[in-house]
Formats: sequence, C-alpha cells, structure tokens
Amino acid sequence: MNVLVTGGAGFIGSHSTEALLAAGARVTVFDNFSTGKRDNLAAHERLAVIDGDIRDRAAVADAMKGVTHVLHLAAQIFVRLSIEDPPDSCSQNVLGFVNVLDAARTRGVKRVVFASSAAVYGVPSRLPLDEESPLAPISPYGLEKRIDEQYGALFGDLYGLSTFGLRYFNVYGPRQDPSSQYAGVISKFAALMRTREPLTVFGDGGQSRDFVYVKDVARCNVTALNGGCGGVCNVGTGMSVTLLDLIDALAARTGVRPEVNFAPPVAGDIRQSAMVPDRLRSLLGYVPQTSLAEGLATFV
Repeated sequence: MNVLVTGGAGFIGSHSTEALLAAGARVTVFDNFSTGKRDNLAAHERLAVIDGDIRDRAAVADAMKGVTHVLHLAAQIFVRLSIEDPPDSCSQNVLGFVNVLDAARTRGVKRVVFASSAAVYGVPSRLPLDEESPLAPISPYGLEKRIDEQYGALFGDLYGLSTFGLRYFNVYGPRQDPSSQYAGVISKFAALMRTREPLTVFGDGGQSRDFVYVKDVARCNVTALNGGCGGVCNVGTGMSVTLLDLIDALAARTGVRPEVNFAPPVAGDIRQSAMVPDRLRSLLGYVPQTSLAEGLATFV
C-alpha cells in the first residue's frame, strides 16, 4: 500500500503511521502541524511528510498522486472549539473531508478510511450503543462527523469509492497533549497528578466513558485499510469506567492520591457512555485488548 495519512503527525495519526510502516506500507503524512508535531514522526525510508492543509484543494489533490489508500484523521477535534467557532470547525471537518474524498475519487484511490466519533450519538437514548442506535449530535463537532459519514456513503454510491468510518470512543495514550485546555481527561489528570496538583471533577464523578488505548486504535485503522467493508463501526473496548474509577486507577499507577475538588456539571455533558464491539469484531476480527490498567501503566 501507498497510504496518505492526513493528520499523520497528530496523536492518533502518528501511532497509525508507525503501525502502517511496521506493516510494510509506504506512507505520506499530510499535516498542517496546528496540533500535530514533527517530533511525533521518526525518520523512515518509506515515510514522506507534506506540510499542508486539507482545506487547500490543490494541495490535497497533489498529495494524492500515486496513493492507493487514504487514512483520513486530520480534523478540528475539540468539541468546545466547535461550539465557540462553528464556521472554522465546519471548514476543516466537512469541507476539508470533502476535498479529501474528491481527490481520492479523481486519483483512483482504492479505499478511504476516516475518523468519525461517538459524538454522533449525542445523549444516548439507550445503552450500550451499537451502530444502529439513534444519532442525535449535540455539538457542531458531532454534527460534522455525522455529515462526514453521509458524505462517505454518498461517494460510495455515486462514484464507487470504498469508504469506511470509524466511530472512536475516548482514545488515550502516549503523545496526547495535556497542555491544551481541550486535552483529554486522562492526559490532563495524569499531568496534574505528576505535579501533585488537585483535580477538578465536574459533577459527581459518576459519569462513565469507554477509554480505548491509542495503539489499539492504530491497529484498527490498519486493519480497516486492508479490508473492504463499508459503512461505519464503533471503536472501543466494550468496557466503561466512571471518572472516579479512572482516578483510582491513575493513583494506583502513579502512587499519588490526588485531592479531588467537585464543581457543577458542565452544561451538555453526556453522563453515561458505553458501547458494544460486536460489529468491530465481525468486520475487523479485532477488539481492542489493552486493559485500562495496562494502558495507563504505559502512558504514565
């Protein structure tokens, strides 16, 4: 495979790039380095890096020359930023994605695998979530990912382009930046515990999430690129934990028992989230195996 990885210098992207190179693929990373880092990419004879933006239609088309497969991970990934600036978020997550799809179509790319999100479900009407659960996004980000899924399906129907969307749940692991105000809860909590600062939990800490280790997600991405299935698929472990359980697990790995302060719940925050990995197992033959304790040990 000759794979173009958009957003390949980012958190999930860099791990996916490593997994593709390990599998023998030739990889071109296309990234504007707004959040991705060059340091995330080790030099490799089968790796090329292009500094570019998915909103630049000509640059995307040029980067697609000779490409056989596309892993599309470039995005504006922060829910809160999508609420603060919907037009900018849409320009990246919808228009940028359409640019990638159209370039893939015109260049004769065999397959496009793209990142969707559990945010498409909004507040779950029932749990656990499967791919047939109702979709009711409550943020521009969630809506954008839903629109991307529809565009992926449409390009398949209109042009015969093989597309597959992966609805990631809460991904964590090495290279997740804790310094951003929009950082994931695990990276943020771990950084605070390292400096022995108190943690702030919004609500009572009983809200639950399915945390999936980034290297497992990278493996799913590679497997999906090699496959031929279409539609969408949840990517998670099938096991959810509460924030208080997460803090306990981090404390066990760091040896630090943090002070925890409770604050009012964040408006619009989803309290419970859980998924079933049945379609993941049937389509990709793989369910993430890294336990939270194992993943946290490596991350910490």
